[in-house]
Amino acid sequence: MKRKFWSTLAASTMLIGVLAGCSAGGGESTSGTETDSKGSDEAVTIKFHTHGNETSYNWEKTIAAFEEEFPKIDVDLVILSEKGDTQEATQKLDLAAASGEQLDVLMFSDPASYAQRVALGMVAPIDEFIEEEGYELNEEYKVDTKINDSYYALPGKFNPWYVLLNKNHLDEAGLEVPADWTWDEYMEYAKKLTTDDHYGTYFHGPQGGGWMEFMKLALASEEDNTEFVKADGTSNFDSPLFKKTLEMREQMEKVDKSATPYTDIISQKLHYRNQFFGQDASMVLIGSWMNTELGGTDQFPLDFNVAVAPYPKNEEGDAGGFSPVTTDFMSVAANSEHKEEAYTFIRWYTTEGQVVQGKNVPSWNGVSEEDLDSIIDGILAGTATPEKVDKESLVNVLKGAKSSKIIPPVPYQAELYKVVNEEYEKLILGDQDIDATIKATQERAQEIIDNNK
Repeated sequence: MKRKFWSTLAASTMLIGVLAGCSAGGGESTSGTETDSKGSDEAVTIKFHTHGNETSYNWEKTIAAFEEEFPKIDVDLVILSEKGDTQEATQKLDLAAASGEQLDVLMFSDPASYAQRVALGMVAPIDEFIEEEGYELNEEYKVDTKINDSYYALPGKFNPWYVLLNKNHLDEAGLEVPADWTWDEYMEYAKKLTTDDHYGTYFHGPQGGGWMEFMKLALASEEDNTEFVKADGTSNFDSPLFKKTLEMREQMEKVDKSATPYTDIISQKLHYRNQFFGQDASMVLIGSWMNTELGGTDQFPLDFNVAVAPYPKNEEGDAGGFSPVTTDFMSVAANSEHKEEAYTFIRWYTTEGQVVQGKNVPSWNGVSEEDLDSIIDGILAGTATPEKVDKESLVNVLKGAKSSKIIPPVPYQAELYKVVNEEYEKLILGDQDIDATIKATQERAQEIIDNNK
């Protein structure tokens, strides 16, 4: 893929510096300083604040490769949590911002942290850089980072949700590894896979107001309006897809008896890793952070063959591929005096840099099949028995997955999650039916929304 930005940057840096110097000191440079240092012999130093540690992100090798390609830009890495704790990192980043420390490149680990810092004015829009380079973000990357009609980040790694499959159980049931399927087919698979020894599927939520992905099953299969509150601030609990999710959960657990009972999950404190690697469930819906464990680990050895299926879609004619996705949001700080250099780094890091890093599947659509294979081979090689993983199914799922549109989280999100959790438990424990569950959830949610207007 040819990108004008990369081919012209090296040749234009000196010219930009000269033009800035000839502007009689009255004009602002792109970086927000009166004199652009790119035209001098001295490198510009940008500070990069991240939650990622060296073990997980291979920063030494990655940053060295960037600085070799862009010798006029030095990257000063600030690891906010040596143990990779995103909560600790976010707190330290906020303190750094409040104390006026130099901020240039910021990394956020989830949509909530990203959207909240955009709302606080900590993050700069990068639309002008994208327009200058001349690409469409949704064509270039798999993850949509738009907020309020502007882009404030480029996506790094790509961790869509998928379905882990016990291939031995599939073979015993005479079932193929699905390459494209609907929720109705998922439910049929769960029934056929259920035996006296194991359940067909396991859902790890909701729990204590968390793991809400399991309350959005059908919603998350869509391109837009996948959250409990829409972008316009109105409730989404009247969506037929929210009702469909409740119907599926009740059908699989209560009627088909193909899903691990919710009471067992809560009372026995079950975990998806134990359930899958212990072969107590044939299918587990989970995020692809599990790539690094697919071939088994010392803690969870693998005694069977594993395959991967895509997140199910709602109707047979749907495009499919949409699923919950986690990524690293790479942003330029609003108060950075080196915005152009910061953008240069995040653009490189989210493209060629992901291949150099070799730790994750990139969100970048420009990654070659050869590079993707190499990255996945490297990830699986770190597991105990990579030969037990159906690599072809994994590659196909990761290539075809894409994220839904981001809807900025609301400040009262935790309150809504608590309501959904409580009303779902009444349903699954037999204290109320689906219609009563939806009615109660809608009423309680609307009261929270109204109180926060």
